[in-house]
Amino acid sequence: MGVEVPPLLPADFEWWRETADVIVVGFGIAGACAAIGAAEAGAKVLLLERTSAPGGASALSAGHFYLGGGTPVQRVTGHDDSIEAMAAYLEAVTPAPDVTKIRAYCADSVAHFEWLEAQGLVFERSFYPGKAVVQPGTEGLMWTGNEKVWPYREQVRPAPRGHKVNAPAGRGGSEVMRALAARVAVLGIDVRYEAMVDHLVADETGRVVGVHWAGGSAAGAVVLAAGGYVMNKEMVAAYTPKPARHFLPLGVPSDDGLGIRLGQSAGGATAHMDGAFLTASFYPPAELLHGVIVNKAGQRFVAEDSYHGRTAGAVVAQPDSTAYLIVDSAHMVWPELPMVKFVDGWETVAAMESGLGIPVGALQETLANYNAAAADEHDPELGKHPDWITPLTEGPWGAFDLTPGAATYVGFTLGGLATTEDGAVRRADGTIIAGLYAAGACASTIAQDCDGYSSGTCLGEGSYFGRRAGIHAARAHGTEAVAQRDHAGPMQRRQPDTAHTKGE
Repeated sequence: MGVEVPPLLPADFEWWRETADVIVVGFGIAGACAAIGAAEAGAKVLLLERTSAPGGASALSAGHFYLGGGTPVQRVTGHDDSIEAMAAYLEAVTPAPDVTKIRAYCADSVAHFEWLEAQGLVFERSFYPGKAVVQPGTEGLMWTGNEKVWPYREQVRPAPRGHKVNAPAGRGGSEVMRALAARVAVLGIDVRYEAMVDHLVADETGRVVGVHWAGGSAAGAVVLAAGGYVMNKEMVAAYTPKPARHFLPLGVPSDDGLGIRLGQSAGGATAHMDGAFLTASFYPPAELLHGVIVNKAGQRFVAEDSYHGRTAGAVVAQPDSTAYLIVDSAHMVWPELPMVKFVDGWETVAAMESGLGIPVGALQETLANYNAAAADEHDPELGKHPDWITPLTEGPWGAFDLTPGAATYVGFTLGGLATTEDGAVRRADGTIIAGLYAAGACASTIAQDCDGYSSGTCLGEGSYFGRRAGIHAARAHGTEAVAQRDHAGPMQRRQPDTAHTKGE
């Protein structure tokens, strides 16, 4: 899983190469927002990126932010939302919700949207009403979760919260990072590329007081924002063994868990490390949502109108992770994304049963029961939304294989370091590690699994909690830390430890 090394002591190397109020490790969205937040709070900031350019996995995204509570885009497009409704929804879909974080995120959502626009991000005041993975154009808002899916639609009044920047999906994430990198430059934040942190530095009390990398060292409070661990095969196998068998990693090479391992080296605890997002979406086109999804026993197990991540999680949980999407000729279309495999077509349901290896009569009974209820636009079994309920009676029938291996699943990890709502890293006993913060994919904040994830959660929580961590680090450790270092004078020099200072 990578060698976990203990933090260095300040006496383990000759002297601090430089000092800052806040040191941010990683230049994805969480790191960028942490650095900007700290700088806006008056801190001297050093931003360290291990690669040669900003972006990280954030630059690969479609550019969605999960925000609500009455944002300008929601208001202009006629969608009522409230802080209370947004929080209630996120608490309902999250297995073990961190209520404090969720409520802070929702309470500040409108202000955070306005802050993002102030950084140079642009959101079109428009709405895409269709069921899709991402808006086909530059529309600023769409449904990106399970808000309209039973039972959530009955628990909380639904509202769309998937805000996408004004760029085509293929360039959304890169546009986000372009704008934030430009803001980092305007603020005069010191950025170092090809600076891979290899050790935290902590004093005798365990307080983190800086970082070390090949060729440099810096004193200051530390915000870890170095990405998730989806590219670390050993960590994925150890923490998410079941999902790991079913998806191709979606990320960048630096998503190797470095930030998490650095935090652990200082005594940081982790949370929800078994959590992962995965998908093999069969929609768009939305027409396919009229079909039914069955397991190898021919039984339905998930409402077909669910967000694609929820459907994927439900498929993986089935016996042998086997599932099929069944459609009749009236709803037979080809998926726009090449992720699921068409199996075959059959003139009768009985023949389809045999062709798929489903027990005799099981699929026939499932479709008969579904069609009887669908005639009334009703789904008593799983609560499928009436918009997508139509009897499947027009043969021939076709099947798409949703089974991992036949279908192509992609995914990423969701767990990370345990933190407070201000990003301070916690120990296993709940105490705080002074001087250490974490945000983004190397921290556990809101999203925990496929059921609770909505498109835009990563950029939303990464930007918000990253910014919050930067501000808190600046306020708690900024001028005080500088004064302490100035008062202490030059550190005692000693012969450098070449094992720790190679390249200096």
